[in-house]
Amino acid sequence: MVATTEGGNASKLGFVKGMVIQELGWDEDTDDDLRIAIEDLIDDEMLDEDAVDVMDAVLLWWRDGDGDLVDALVDAIGPLAEGGFIWVVSPKTGQDGYVDPTEIAEAAPTAGLSQTKVINLGEWSGSRLESRARGKR
Repeated sequence: MVATTEGGNASKLGFVKGMVIQELGWDEDTDDDLRIAIEDLIDDEMLDEDAVDVMDAVLLWWRDGDGDLVDALVDAIGPLAEGGFIWVVSPKTGQDGYVDPTEIAEAAPTAGLSQTKVINLGEWSGSRLESRARGKR
């Protein structure tokens, strides 16, 4: 079963049962196995960009050409709960839509975030971003 294999990647993201996760940037190229594994892990569906709930985390699929990453991050911060975090998931080197990791690293502080972790998610790479203010407690 593919979802079991991908469940390992989903758990790397720090999501747990009951979390409210907003998914932004979904498109036909997103990793459906990872998406299913995340929803299995949280035991619910991820919410789309129209959701008005308070979010525990945001999963932002980001590709080269998607626009201004700083603007997308600022928008993603809005509904985050205290202690919430954002995963920017982008195609790895050699994949269509590849995003240079320095683009994410440079956009994060401009949006008031710190990059705290980078992980391998198969054909995608994930960068965890957290509020810099939360890290200074």
